[in-house]
Amino acid sequence: MNGVAMSTEACPALVLNADYRPLSYFPLSLWSWQDAIKAVFLGRVNILSEYDRMVHSPSFAMRLPSVVSLKTYVAPAKHPAFTRFNVFLRDHFHCQYCGSADDLTFDHVVPRSRGGRTTWQNVTTACSPCNLYKGGRLLSESGLHLRQRPVMPTVTMLQQNGRSFPPNYLHQSWNDFLYWDTELEA
Repeated sequence: MNGVAMSTEACPALVLNADYRPLSYFPLSLWSWQDAIKAVFLGRVNILSEYDRMVHSPSFAMRLPSVVSLKTYVAPAKHPAFTRFNVFLRDHFHCQYCGSADDLTFDHVVPRSRGGRTTWQNVTTACSPCNLYKGGRLLSESGLHLRQRPVMPTVTMLQQNGRSFPPNYLHQSWNDFLYWDTELEA
């Protein structure tokens, strides 16, 4: 579409599943305005809310969607992917030894050199200093203690944890569809 102002770059669309829940809370399920408009024209989404900004072509004008819902329900994954990001999310982005949120990496509770495997139950979030201090030692040898034992999270658990980390930008039209852990106004 022609005549799109630079200000449209800050107009992402919140994407909801057909049940009107976000596909993801962290990262928040957002599409660029271009992807949202394409999905509208392909008939894949319903527009639930719009921005005041418009896009124009020579023969058409349209307000940018701010909230869209999928027309077809997408079933959430039964088991979360075992990724570094999801390990951090499970552990609330804090070192499970000292509680620091800086310079995060992950640690094998039972080191791989001692037969430890790379699994949900043996990998935990650690800051670099704690990880270096622990090295290839067992917890009993290092003197470190876990704040919580690593477990395989459920998708629901990760979604709940993600709700604790609202993004820096939340458009007012999204408020009716998002339920963050924030204080309610009186």
